[in-house]
Amino acid sequence: MKINGNEIRPGNVIMHQDKLWVAVKVDHVKPGKGGAYAQVELKAIVEGTKLNERFRSAETVERVTLEQRDFQYLYQQGDALVFMNTDTYDQIELDVDFVGDRAAFLQDGMMVTVEMYEDKPLGIQLPAQVTLEVTETEPVVKGQTAANSFKPAILENGVKTMVPPFVSTGQKIVVDTNEVTYIRRAD
Repeated sequence: MKINGNEIRPGNVIMHQDKLWVAVKVDHVKPGKGGAYAQVELKAIVEGTKLNERFRSAETVERVTLEQRDFQYLYQQGDALVFMNTDTYDQIELDVDFVGDRAAFLQDGMMVTVEMYEDKPLGIQLPAQVTLEVTETEPVVKGQTAANSFKPAILENGVKTMVPPFVSTGQKIVVDTNEVTYIRRAD
C-alpha cells in the first residue's frame, strides 16, 4: 500500500531502498523556506541498522503489513528452535540467536506469535509473563524488611533475577519475559 511521505507514523513498517524498515521516530518539519517534510528515524528490521531520512509530502513510500501467525513451541534441536503452526501443522525452525536471550523462557507447548513477511520470519513475541520455580536463592535475613530490598535468585531455566526477601527456594514466581523482572508469587 502506497502512502505519502508525511503520513509515516512511528511503528509503521515501510519498504525503502529494497529493505524493510520500521519508523522509530517521526518529526514533521516546516522550514521558513521550502516545502514541509517528515524527518524519519528508521531502523532496519533484519540488520538492525539505523537511518535518518527526509520524506516530502509529494513522495510516496510502500507501507508493508506484517502477517502475524500463532505458533506452538515444540523443542530445541541443536541451535534451532522448532515451532509448529497450529492451523496448518507446518513446522518452522528459528535460530536461537533470532529469539535472543528470551529463548530461555520458552516452555514446551508455549504459544508465540511470529511476525512474517512473504513467509519469512522477522520477529517473535513471547507471552508477557511466565511462571517459573526458584531453584536457588539466599535465605531470608532477619530484620531485612525494607520495601526496596531485593536478593538474587536463579530460576529453573537458569536465568538470574532479583526477588523480594520473602521468596524462598522451591517457590513458583511470575516473571516478565521482556524485562526479566519479578512480578508476583504464583498462586
